[in-house]
Amino acid sequence: MSVTGPLSGVVIADLSRILAGPYCTLLLAEMGARVIKIETPGTGDDSRHYGPFVNGKSAYFVSVNRGKESIALDLKKPEDKATFEALLGKVDVLVENFRPGTMEKLGFGWERLKTLYPRLIYAAASGFGHSGPYSQHPAYDMVVQGLGGIMSINGHPGQPPARVGVSVGDLGAGLYTAVAINAALYHRAMTGEARKVDIGMLDCQISLLENAVVRYNTTGKVPGPLGARHPSITPFEPYQTLDGLLIIAGGNDSLFVKIAAALGLEALPGDPRFTTNDLRSQNAEALKVVLESVLRTRTMDHWVAVLEAAGVPCGPINTIDRALQHPQVAARNMLVTVDDPVTGPIKVAGNPLKIEGFPDPTTRAAAPELDGDRAKILAELGLV
Repeated sequence: MSVTGPLSGVVIADLSRILAGPYCTLLLAEMGARVIKIETPGTGDDSRHYGPFVNGKSAYFVSVNRGKESIALDLKKPEDKATFEALLGKVDVLVENFRPGTMEKLGFGWERLKTLYPRLIYAAASGFGHSGPYSQHPAYDMVVQGLGGIMSINGHPGQPPARVGVSVGDLGAGLYTAVAINAALYHRAMTGEARKVDIGMLDCQISLLENAVVRYNTTGKVPGPLGARHPSITPFEPYQTLDGLLIIAGGNDSLFVKIAAALGLEALPGDPRFTTNDLRSQNAEALKVVLESVLRTRTMDHWVAVLEAAGVPCGPINTIDRALQHPQVAARNMLVTVDDPVTGPIKVAGNPLKIEGFPDPTTRAAAPELDGDRAKILAELGLV
């Protein structure tokens, strides 16, 4: 099954494994690129051995490698190195997420490749990037979540730091690598020059700190965890209703007026503690007491209907099952089926990159078996 998209015709040689690199190349594949995974003979991508398993095949692996191809090559063996070099002559982008220096040891560092393959874009995603005192250090997602400060502001006050519930270190690096590859492809199209993309997971974590960076640098105060409350906007957190927590997001003064009116608290915006967003944030706990005194009298569904009618952004805190059952998820085709002959049909997250004029099918091709596309790839390279 081929995917049509704006990157149709672009071919990616993917040496990456586990999550950061494979998530990047998954996004590129969703935009139409052909992705050829180069895997370690015998074992393949480490994530082939991560659960859950269906009929012996990793559903984890399927979720981030659907629709790709696989060839197993040992880049320390001359014959496989020759095959890899033939492949590099045909592809547009090389993606890897080894520790810096690994590709040089194998004979495939950027300085050599840019001479041999002047149109090849080289994209590397590593823990700390290819420069700086930490560049040679190994890193996993949770390590950079800790080093990058995100764990220190996640969770509740007085509680131990909490890992973000998804692998935001890997996913952030994958997203930034995909963005940079697209920029490099555009630059090559405009100038004919291929460039190296160097993405560090820690860099991405710092970038994703958002306003925590400017809050610290302007106030000198070290941000800490606030639970589910926004640090700079109020009301902007979950509030207790009669039967559950309801998120209310009042991002400006006019929304606060609407919230107050919907709750029958028309005088509230005139309270000197709450007249501006900054004052509301300073008095967030006092405002929460006032709002919850009303919200606790009726059910969450009641208040969702009232607030939505008033044009106020709000909603429940869904569990994963409820989130996946949301009608908007179905309407946007954000659950698609992988037709895998080993596992049978598996539902995975769909493509959030909706681009007008390109199809967004409800099914995706299977994740490749290790070395499953060897014959086809070798034939295309004229090696059989």
